[in-house]
Amino acid sequence: MTDMSVNDRSYEAGMGDYFALMKPRVMSLVVFTALVGLLVAPVPVHPFIGFVAILCIAVGAGASGALNMWWDADIDAQMKRTASRPIPSGRTTPGEALGIGLGLSGFAVVLLLLTSNLLAAGLLAFTIFFYAVVYSMWLKRSTPHNIVIGGAAGAFPPMIGWAVATGSVSIESVLMFMLIFMWTPPHFWALALFVKTDYGDAGVPMLTETHGRDATRKHVLAYTVLLVPVALGLGVTSIGGPVYMAVAVVLNAWFLKGAYDIWTRDDAAADADNYAVEKQVFKVSLYYLFAHFVALLVEAALRINGIGGW
Repeated sequence: MTDMSVNDRSYEAGMGDYFALMKPRVMSLVVFTALVGLLVAPVPVHPFIGFVAILCIAVGAGASGALNMWWDADIDAQMKRTASRPIPSGRTTPGEALGIGLGLSGFAVVLLLLTSNLLAAGLLAFTIFFYAVVYSMWLKRSTPHNIVIGGAAGAFPPMIGWAVATGSVSIESVLMFMLIFMWTPPHFWALALFVKTDYGDAGVPMLTETHGRDATRKHVLAYTVLLVPVALGLGVTSIGGPVYMAVAVVLNAWFLKGAYDIWTRDDAAADADNYAVEKQVFKVSLYYLFAHFVALLVEAALRINGIGGW
């Protein structure tokens, strides 16, 4: 943290500070998966409508981030990983974050309703509510399964993109949702294993703190095992194909091997190599999700040229 107080208005917040409230790194993943959901849908979307829709989803994600930072300012100040965020560092105030979050939420949902359809706008509104209220205000501080249930918020964007194009929900959009939903727990638990006491110091009941690292390692493996059939199942839908399936087989074998390696370790082994395996699995998890959605885009491009799909 800096020495600036949250209430010290001698510091004039800049656009970069306000943009940081919107969690731009998280927003980039949301935008990408939503764009894939829109582009792989079987119904073409006018480029301008598509641009506005993705903008609305991005703004909605940013609004969720600002509301999360407003609510979590107290615990953000206690964790090394988040202490430099705009509110705990004194660069912005909680009131500013709340105002930005509420204002952008309304803007994004209304604009998406006017330019797209009711289902897409309703899904965006529910996503913002789920992340800001259900996850941030309720689950995060009350249950070690906060990441499991709360992960739904980050899984909705491709479903929203699909709804923009088709006005409906289908098995393809549900499986894209499930891919992110099932990926989220092992992704975050791998991170929690090597950030050590950060969550405990802040009073967040992360699984590592409430059940211990051995239990967390078992959960990482269990959820990765459950993730594999979801990822492979997406490959046999209308948006899958041999390219996607090849990528999915390799990545799921890679991820599953990493989860198994985590499961077979104990704290002594992890401490000895500074949690090298856990850090590697966390990095793999980032490539994992990105590559699956890139493969879906490749399949869509091949289908356009009449050579994709099964």
